[in-house]
Amino acid sequence: MPFRFFSFSVLIAVSAILGHLYLYRRLTRDLVRSRALRLSVLASLILLTLLMVSRRTLQRSLPEELAAVVAVASYAWMGLALCLVIALIVVDLSRWLVALARWLKVRTADMPHELPRVDEGRRLLLSRAVAGSAFAAGGGMAAYGSWRAFAPPEVIELAVKIPKLPRALDGLSIVQLSDIHVGHFIQRKFMDELVRQANALRPDIVAITGDLVDGDVPTLGQSVAALRNLKARFGSFFVTGNHDYSSGDEAWTAFLETMGIQVLRNRRVSLGDAGGTLDLVGVDDWSGGRRRGKQGYDLDQALAGRDPDRAAVLLAHQPANFKVAAQRGVDLQLSGHTHGGQLFPMTYFIGLIWEHAAGLYRHGDAHIYVSRGCGFWGPPMRVGSPPEIVKVVLTA
Repeated sequence: MPFRFFSFSVLIAVSAILGHLYLYRRLTRDLVRSRALRLSVLASLILLTLLMVSRRTLQRSLPEELAAVVAVASYAWMGLALCLVIALIVVDLSRWLVALARWLKVRTADMPHELPRVDEGRRLLLSRAVAGSAFAAGGGMAAYGSWRAFAPPEVIELAVKIPKLPRALDGLSIVQLSDIHVGHFIQRKFMDELVRQANALRPDIVAITGDLVDGDVPTLGQSVAALRNLKARFGSFFVTGNHDYSSGDEAWTAFLETMGIQVLRNRRVSLGDAGGTLDLVGVDDWSGGRRRGKQGYDLDQALAGRDPDRAAVLLAHQPANFKVAAQRGVDLQLSGHTHGGQLFPMTYFIGLIWEHAAGLYRHGDAHIYVSRGCGFWGPPMRVGSPPEIVKVVLTA
């Protein structure tokens, strides 16, 4: 695990350095005549690179107020820089394809001739216009992504058939809230609106499937306290995510329970009435506990002694081990963690990392729904993977 974390850190550092070099090369070095201005831009990009690479160290060593400024500045610039790099890459690929087409046309012409000469002044003007267009496109992409991240999540409603579900529970609804990431960006106003949306769906159960917070209870407790206003027939339930472990899983567990939210840590509860019941099962995060030498995911403990003929819904932050859970009699698993990629182009690559990346999947008679999440992590943006609240209606 330390080697994987080190490799990931190196990858982020190298990507940050190469990305900023590319931005300098495309937007400054060949387009700005003033040497003083070029040096100023270069110095700024070097500082931003160091800020991104050393963010974790700075946040641990600085006072809380300054650490928050570092986090907001580094994540905001990370998102904007990514959008600028993507826009410039698209522009450069288009230019290279046009140049290649022109070269092939000359090579295949009956009478060979030279490409027309371009005046250097006109070339500079065209280069600036292209770079400016790319800058505007990247900035527009970042602005849209920021709006989409903070706008109310989409509501996704779907029905899942569970053959073992008692007829008395036919139509039971579960509203899933996942990956909210309350922290420097997402605070009380966002949470109040999220609770309002969830209550408007009139759920029988509210399931909060991990990565609720990025910070400790004293800092974020007032924002998270909005969850006290959730209303559901059978109550609200929470399972830990990897970020909740790094934020203090035990402290958050105790805090949530003071608000009447039941925390399912490798255990289950029976929900229903005399007409019929089902098992709601919750497990700790797949990797969070193991990384910190604590108890983590334990499906065996959560299912111990369970009647396999009863319907079972599993809450698990990561969409891992689903096929094993299905073999153990779980009818539906609700997960998150992936954010659906959150930002283009990661939205296309996330399927290479996770077999169940986003949406509804089936294995035999069992289903898993992987939520894109309600909030975001890192850059305060969502492009190509809008946030969502999920309402699942169980049918017999």
